[in-house]
Amino acid sequence: MPVTRFELRLRRPLAGGASCGDAGAYEELKGTLHFSVDPKHEANERITDLAMAPRSHAGRVEFAADVSILVPVDRARCSGRVMLDVVNRGNTVAVPNFNRATRPVFRPGADADPPVDVGDGFLLRRGFVVISCGWQCDLPAVPGLLGLRAPEAIDLQGGRLTGRVYTQLQSPEDISCMMLSDRGHRAYPAADLDDRDAILTMRDQPDGPAITIPRGRWRFARVASGELVADPHYVWYDGGFEKGRLYQIVYTAIGAPILGLGIAALRDAAAWLKHGTSGEGNPAPGRLRHVYAYGRSQTGRLLRTLIYHDLNRDEHGREALDGAIANVAGGLRGEFNQRFGQNSKDRPHMMDCVVPSTPEELQRRLAARRSPLRVFYTNSSAEYHRGDASLVHTDPEGMRDVSSGPSARVYHFAGTEHGLGVWPPTDRRVAAADPSEPLEHSQNLRNTIDYAPLLRACLVNLDRWVTEGVEPPPSRHPRLADGTAVPFEALARVFDRIPGAAYPRHHARPCRLDFSSLPPRPGAPCGSLVSDVDADGNEVAGIVLPEVAVPLGSHTGWTLRHPDIGGEGQRLVFAGATIPFARTRRERETAGDPRPSIEERYPSRDEYLARVRRAGAALARERYMLEEDVELEVTLAARAWDHWTGAG
Repeated sequence: MPVTRFELRLRRPLAGGASCGDAGAYEELKGTLHFSVDPKHEANERITDLAMAPRSHAGRVEFAADVSILVPVDRARCSGRVMLDVVNRGNTVAVPNFNRATRPVFRPGADADPPVDVGDGFLLRRGFVVISCGWQCDLPAVPGLLGLRAPEAIDLQGGRLTGRVYTQLQSPEDISCMMLSDRGHRAYPAADLDDRDAILTMRDQPDGPAITIPRGRWRFARVASGELVADPHYVWYDGGFEKGRLYQIVYTAIGAPILGLGIAALRDAAAWLKHGTSGEGNPAPGRLRHVYAYGRSQTGRLLRTLIYHDLNRDEHGREALDGAIANVAGGLRGEFNQRFGQNSKDRPHMMDCVVPSTPEELQRRLAARRSPLRVFYTNSSAEYHRGDASLVHTDPEGMRDVSSGPSARVYHFAGTEHGLGVWPPTDRRVAAADPSEPLEHSQNLRNTIDYAPLLRACLVNLDRWVTEGVEPPPSRHPRLADGTAVPFEALARVFDRIPGAAYPRHHARPCRLDFSSLPPRPGAPCGSLVSDVDADGNEVAGIVLPEVAVPLGSHTGWTLRHPDIGGEGQRLVFAGATIPFARTRRERETAGDPRPSIEERYPSRDEYLARVRRAGAALARERYMLEEDVELEVTLAARAWDHWTGAG
């Protein structure tokens, strides 16, 4: 067993010891999971540079991960199911997303062990054990984040490796220096501060022309106490980095951690819970049978990468995961298993991880060995307008539909943004509700639609597929065959008529990149498609939530950056918009809005909510929503009605 021990650091009751349905009270176990893997084993042969890792006296590679485990106090009440929470940038995602709970925000000086908000208890009421496992070794040095401690690869002489790195930098304000990484993650240090082959470019769109900044005008340095200080982790530009502009840098870095061990940690943590003994620290030995992984955004891409490299079998030949939900990952994978990869990189124009994209291509190795792994690929409208989500179900040219295959489902959550919606409505939001993150300022109000009910149905359907053989509902997404998958430009006919909609004029499509040299050489753009919309601007393809089917506004997966943060011609990455209807016919006519007003659509609040309830019941009959969540949808719709009509 690659897991050698669980070092317990903290044990405490969850939710004050309150009972969670039939599962009873829960407790949280926090600590460190220690691993030891065989670098020569076939289960590990696709982990890049593992053969170059330092080894123990037993010839194995050792590493460790931070974990949090939520488990019923009475282990007999475990349902046998495990949710593997693939943490995003060190933050938990499963309980916040499925339980509609608030996730903790970690920052220097704050509590590293804040209480867990269990939300409405969705996972716990079903007897799930939830393990949140660190896998990322380049997290910011912030207490409380769940990370991985992985060894560096070394050469035959015992020296550190060097290699070229290509990364993108962007700031919402004018600034003189930036860290050589995304969102404060630990940067690869420059091997040579005077690297003459380093290149810094700037552009105004991801696919726009690049302007090379002369090498003499920038340095590997930062400003400290008003002084310029040499620093291999930062870049300084004497012209100053302009807010909103995109800067790409190529340089030679030193020190290559073995990133693929993050995937091994997830795999072996899952196998440990299913097969480990009390001697190895398993908190519920013999009681856990099925493990489902959930990853969102970055970690949805990580799950797609795990599947692509077929890293789901442990050293005993057993399947670690029985199912997975890769949420809002689009058609991307990531640099999670390559030398000098960047775990945090998430822009399709910066990565060689777009094609292949379809489930059939990703799961080809799994199919060859008849793996029972079942996967749901779920996306919001934002990933479609980013340009890569449609590649999950079309060929790269966007010319024909492609099946999801027998072991996967592809679902589009119509009219949603990357996250679970922003409430109350605002055009200014601190990213991830973290004051240390930059301000997100959009030209529209942010999208308000909460798609958590669709995720919950996905999990229940996935569990029934694995445990009972009950086929889940069919894939639902835009299709060329029925005319619902269209080019970006087709939507302008609707949004150009809506006052203040500000539909993007430039659509940056991902393209195949030639990484044989850096910066990479771009090839032909992919055939990116989005869902068509109705006359209101709401999407017609995918799973349509009641708040979108019975709308109070237009709900999109796009909005532009506000001029205050620069780059106003660019999409605000991950963000969508809610463009409310006028309250009355008079307001609509005054504004010149072609969309019927709220009063013209719905004679009363009660009638509006009755329509929402009927739309929710229809989704529940099709199994895209749970019956228990129909009233949740009515509650969310009532909140929206009161806000947009001024009744609240």
